[in-house]
Amino acid sequence: MLALRLTRGAHPAVQLRRLLVAAASAGTGFLLLSALGYAMSHPDSPAAATLRLAWCAPPLAATIHLAVAVARTDPGTRPRPGLAAAGLGPGRLMLVSATTTALSCLLGSMLALLVFLHLRGDLTGMPFDGDASQFLAADSPLPLPAALTLLALTPALASAAVAMLLRPRLAAPATTKAKARPYGRFGVSGRSADRETFGAYGRFGARLRDAVRGGATTPDTASAASGGATTPDPASGASQNGSGPQAPASAPASAPAEEDGSRQAPDDLAHFPVPRKPPAGLPWGITILTAGLAVETYAGRVTADDTLALPTALPTGPTAVLVGWVLAAVGLALAAPGLAHLCGRVLQAVRPGPLRLLAGRGLMAEATRIGRPLGVVCAVAAAVYAMAPRPDSAATAAIGPLSALGATVVAGATVTTLFMAALEARQARADTTAALLRLGAPTAMLRSAAALRAGVLLAVFGPLTLVVAELAALPLAAR
Repeated sequence: MLALRLTRGAHPAVQLRRLLVAAASAGTGFLLLSALGYAMSHPDSPAAATLRLAWCAPPLAATIHLAVAVARTDPGTRPRPGLAAAGLGPGRLMLVSATTTALSCLLGSMLALLVFLHLRGDLTGMPFDGDASQFLAADSPLPLPAALTLLALTPALASAAVAMLLRPRLAAPATTKAKARPYGRFGVSGRSADRETFGAYGRFGARLRDAVRGGATTPDTASAASGGATTPDPASGASQNGSGPQAPASAPASAPAEEDGSRQAPDDLAHFPVPRKPPAGLPWGITILTAGLAVETYAGRVTADDTLALPTALPTGPTAVLVGWVLAAVGLALAAPGLAHLCGRVLQAVRPGPLRLLAGRGLMAEATRIGRPLGVVCAVAAAVYAMAPRPDSAATAAIGPLSALGATVVAGATVTTLFMAALEARQARADTTAALLRLGAPTAMLRSAAALRAGVLLAVFGPLTLVVAELAALPLAAR
């Protein structure tokens, strides 16, 4: 009930994002039902039916990725002060996010079922004919348990992914945390068990008051402060060397001087923040990308009999070519955060000004959040370019409706996920932007920094995507 109320009372922009998730779920559900209809109309070719079902995996993965990105940017399920007292802690909000995602995907699945039944003629009594008859199976009854099982895949997997990624994480114990270098007073290294208030050392007159208090101490207190050493009594007369009575403040006056080197600031004020480590996937991504391109090139030169039929009007080739495409896409997605971090580091190199410094630091901080969906978009663009039929190839048939629907779902979901990641990054740096505006930073400089970040990413990832797409299309271009 709470999820329904939050869904109904959300902002129109949030409702639009959920409708996009429902649309992607509807497209994926229709593709799954089409695979079921093809298996019903071709019972003698289970391999082809299994292949069509396997081709539904990329749209399903893209839909789940989009659902997770929309759930992360949902402001209604974000932890807020006071909600835990009302029973809406992080765990409850995670369940609300998962339920909202399941409702959005379930709406799309039901829409896909209605459209599929309408095309079969179960609702109107006039089924489609022609090429659509091979995946509608209008002449045989639709097995309802199998259809509901396929339609339940998207809501179940999407809600499980949202619950897994948005689950409340417990704080790591003190032994497993990264140890930062402790700094004492004015940079003195070490750690102290003594606590003092902030600014106690530099407060005006603090040392003078300690000295005055030391002069008014009793001999017992002075001896305790000096570590147990006995001092002569001023009232007893001359000292042992006969030089006259000593000042009673001389002995305890050395105690603050000794304590200055040993007492440091408390731990919570003495630790400087540990710098964020760069993404570690760049070497692995480059290695997997190179291995994928090498597998594609080798498979294109060697003649093999195990050809894999791609969707309608797309070129066919050995199975190793598809394996190389998958490796190249995974490598590009893994290397993208590291490349984005490297772009930010290069952008602020060689005596940067405020604009380049702000753009570079922002790009380094958002490398993981922006780089992963950007790498997926580049991989999808390279795959679409490589799998597109060539004008001089032997394929003359037009792209079928199911192939166009699958490509639309994958491309639209990945691009929308990239925009959701950009929106999440904007929400994450809202406090920093507000602080810069309070300090007097002009709004034009902030917009210029954002445009500079986008331009640098486009200048780096655009040519990289074209190069990977050309190399991936070479094995099939010669066939």
